[in-house]
Amino acid sequence: MPDFSPLGIVIGHARDGSGVTGCTVIRRAQGAMRCGGVQLGRATASREFGVALPSHSTDRIDAVLLTGGSAYGLDAAAGVMRWMEEQKRGFPIAGGVVPIVPAAAIFDLGMLGPFGTRPDANTAYAACAGAGDTPAEGSVGAGTRATVGKAAGGQRAMKGGFGAFVVRSGEIVVGAAVVTNAVGDVRDASGAIIAGARGDGGKFLDATKILTGGGPRRGGDDDAPSGMNTTIGAVMTNVLLSREDLHQLAQAATAAYYRRITPCATQYDGDTLFALGPTEGITASLVAVETLAVQAMEQAIERSVRLATGRDGIPGMADAGREK
Repeated sequence: MPDFSPLGIVIGHARDGSGVTGCTVIRRAQGAMRCGGVQLGRATASREFGVALPSHSTDRIDAVLLTGGSAYGLDAAAGVMRWMEEQKRGFPIAGGVVPIVPAAAIFDLGMLGPFGTRPDANTAYAACAGAGDTPAEGSVGAGTRATVGKAAGGQRAMKGGFGAFVVRSGEIVVGAAVVTNAVGDVRDASGAIIAGARGDGGKFLDATKILTGGGPRRGGDDDAPSGMNTTIGAVMTNVLLSREDLHQLAQAATAAYYRRITPCATQYDGDTLFALGPTEGITASLVAVETLAVQAMEQAIERSVRLATGRDGIPGMADAGREK
């Protein structure tokens, strides 16, 4: 498991009471952090995303919530705020604090398990309270019922999940965390599909060919790919960056989405990426941090499917006996 302690970052997962879906919280072990972000897809579900933009007046946040449950799951942010308020962490005002918690959700409703299951405030509180510097990966947290390769319909998909990775270059440390839940396929560094729309005989159908009309036709309207997607994640560094730089870092790191998820950022996706940095830290070249962030996010995306386990007839790469 990757170690985020050099970044001062802790990550926690929790599932809803039924164990069907879940959420993931990213926060600093102590103190606040700066945030930038970009949204690529056109089917986004987010909360407080304005604080990730350089034009916003707030120069710090307290945590990021990645959640299942589509727009319903965004309500779970109240649990993160409750935990933060108990710890007296948040934007200081007369009489108390206001925790700042931007959030992004994947659409996982009804894909695996009942439609009505979604994370709530208690789920997110547990994730925040239980955060550690070596997070579990695979079918955990917001990745619990994530799937990939839905271009040929849900029944030909594979499990997605949560993945993380940390890279170093000298004093610079960059980490990535992602929940991969895509209409497209996931590829390895060579460009080969490793998880995606499945054909007969164990072959992959290639989501790009399907969506451009060159592959098999998908099933009826109930099996169409619209909506049930979205990859959400964050890159983080120990380098002190302005919010403008963090916004650029998030933009640069999206290269990993485009390299490893094909296609991504479609009308069916709500792809979102945050960039997080300390309020105090070392100085370094932004381009160096950007380059490392792409590397870390590429590895995190690959790990998110390699470590995912199957359920309800949808296979995962981590299933016993399945070739990795």
